Amino acid sequence: MPMQRVESSDGVSVALHDLGGRGPALLISHATGFNAHSYLPMAEALAGRFRSFGLDFRGHGDTPAPPGWEVDWRRYGDDASAAAHAVAPDGGLIGFGHSMGGSALLMAAHRDPSLFELIIAFEPIASVPDGWISLSAGPPPITDDPDHPLLTTMVEAARRRRRSFASYQDAIDNYGSKPPMAAFTPEALRNYVEHGFAPSADGVTLRCNPELEAQTFLNGRINGVWDLLPEITTPVLLVIGEAEDVGPASIGEEMARRLPNGTFRGFPHLDHMAPFTHPSEVADLVAGARAVVAPE
Repeated sequence: MPMQRVESSDGVSVALHDLGGRGPALLISHATGFNAHSYLPMAEALAGRFRSFGLDFRGHGDTPAPPGWEVDWRRYGDDASAAAHAVAPDGGLIGFGHSMGGSALLMAAHRDPSLFELIIAFEPIASVPDGWISLSAGPPPITDDPDHPLLTTMVEAARRRRRSFASYQDAIDNYGSKPPMAAFTPEALRNYVEHGFAPSADGVTLRCNPELEAQTFLNGRINGVWDLLPEITTPVLLVIGEAEDVGPASIGEEMARRLPNGTFRGFPHLDHMAPFTHPSEVADLVAGARAVVAPE
């Protein structure tokens, strides 16, 4: 599908993909370790309602990271801003952001309130200050503590990630045999692999370096989004899946309350990977978001 390059910070040229469809423009902003094409099944389900675009953040998909770059989530915000301005130079864009991608859209909206008409943020990452006490029942969520058990688990898993396979099909077979990707639709899994790996001497190799992924998880605890929320005036539909004791789902309602124009929706039968496991349902959620945020 058509791709253009958009200039961001640090000399990065962000890959912006036209994922097809017709109607108002929708910018899809991906999660850590993924790429724009992983969301193609969702974009296809929206094809009669939106024209979807997706960016590859630096170090992901078709956008290389700058040499020697040390992960700073504000630069992901730069990439989201650049892509959004390219898709809708006059503002008024609809954005869908998943996990890290949701946080990046929130950063972009904070910088330019006219950029988005509406953001649908699916379990965005906003670590709370250390010592913050949850307003809901249960243990405290991820804080800025680098030794938080869930954060440590995610970082270690990323660093252990296998980088190379003999072929794309070998990678698909491997990922499809175990969670969480075993639950992905076949199309979402294939798109993730075919656009998340590049041909190499070893067969195919991950485009997103495991250490960059690990550093993204680790530095997400200090991304600053929690403090920005009260200053983001853009309407935001904040979507949370299965209730968890820790992680994004544990603070979703509190995040929505901190947003001046935030609306919370919970979908307890979905989990953090819902855009890949239930793309049609998430597409319907996106298509109906205006009515939820501004009911008639």
